[in-house]
Amino acid sequence: MAGSGDLSAITSKTGENVVRKPRGRPAGSKNKPKPPIIITRDSPNTLRAHAMEVSPGCDIGESLATFARRKQQGVWVLSATGFVSNVMLRQPSMSSAGPGSGPVVTLHGRFEILSLVGSVLPPPAPLGVTGLAIYLVGPQGQVVGGAIAGPLMASGPVVIMAATFMNATFDRLPIDKDEAIATAATHDQLHGRAIGVSDIYAPSQNMTTLPPPEIYTWSMARPLSKA
Repeated sequence: MAGSGDLSAITSKTGENVVRKPRGRPAGSKNKPKPPIIITRDSPNTLRAHAMEVSPGCDIGESLATFARRKQQGVWVLSATGFVSNVMLRQPSMSSAGPGSGPVVTLHGRFEILSLVGSVLPPPAPLGVTGLAIYLVGPQGQVVGGAIAGPLMASGPVVIMAATFMNATFDRLPIDKDEAIATAATHDQLHGRAIGVSDIYAPSQNMTTLPPPEIYTWSMARPLSKA
């Protein structure tokens, strides 16, 4: 009580008020929320959907090849709608020469696209991977189709739904017997005991080394567009 009396005497003489400091954090000093993390680059394994419109009088195949070459991306054609004219189709071959050796038939007139599928890859690309197949309906209702073997001219606006990708792995099937045995042995070793970090980043000494697959990469990840 003596202390309180002395404090009252001091404050009465000086004319000052004693203000106690509030406990805790001052208002507005809490942790502010962190801004969200925005990924500004594409993953090389990301598929991006595209709706492409080909102008009348343009070659659809050449337009897709130019797009793939300039963008340095593979194009996976899913479907298309529109009309084309004077189509060159390769018919199936009955000989043992393999695909791509059949006769070429030219269809004159205007046809509606029922289906357009295939892939277009920029160089370098393995042989036989790039190609388009189309199914058409004629003015009399006849349905024809085959592999495209020449220019595919759009006789009106053609809209193509496609997906693009930046790299692709080329695998040869069937897998060799020795490679299949080595793969099975590796699977048994990894699943028969606990897996550590060293197992993932440092292969075992007695593990058979498999040849790496052929990976075709055309470009590094590039920034996303604002569109």
